[in-house]
Amino acid sequence: MIHHIKGKLIEKAPTHAVVEAGGVGYFLNISLITFSKLGNDENCTLYTHLSIKEDAHTLYGFAEKSEREIFRQLISVNGVGASTARVMLSSMTAEEITMAIVTADVETLKSIKGIGAKSAQRIIVDLKDKLGKIDGVEQNILTFANNTNRDEALSALLALGFTKNSVEKILNKVLKAQPELNVEGLIKEALKNL
Repeated sequence: MIHHIKGKLIEKAPTHAVVEAGGVGYFLNISLITFSKLGNDENCTLYTHLSIKEDAHTLYGFAEKSEREIFRQLISVNGVGASTARVMLSSMTAEEITMAIVTADVETLKSIKGIGAKSAQRIIVDLKDKLGKIDGVEQNILTFANNTNRDEALSALLALGFTKNSVEKILNKVLKAQPELNVEGLIKEALKNL
């Protein structure tokens, strides 16, 4: 198994990157999240997953280990292939996907292109218990899920006409950076980003 590739970034596109390491150019399929995290620096490190099928050996690259872990969990679900998992990780961060699964948020998962109600429910059923036990995830989930300030801010922003999906993403990002904010502070910070 190839754990990671560290080398010179030769080419970068929204769907792939080419990294040269030891004189060999590796073509890695990447998500939009990884694409946005890859700078224009010559040197980079990508954590990898090698998918071996009868007709192809495909290498996937991830900017962070957490993204690779969620990718591996997603492809373990019956009916979710590497392409679907990559689309999911291009639409939402690994943390957002994890929270949607652990909190059984079918609507958030359905908002991803190619994921219907049945697929979303299957992903939740298969992964809810597994993802709740990953280090660090449980605390983040509890911070967000049991946060009454977050709920009140969410209600207020929904009343202002913002969509639930975009508001939740922004609130989660704000809470991650500043968990001590009160309701008013949360709303102010969220409005800056909406």
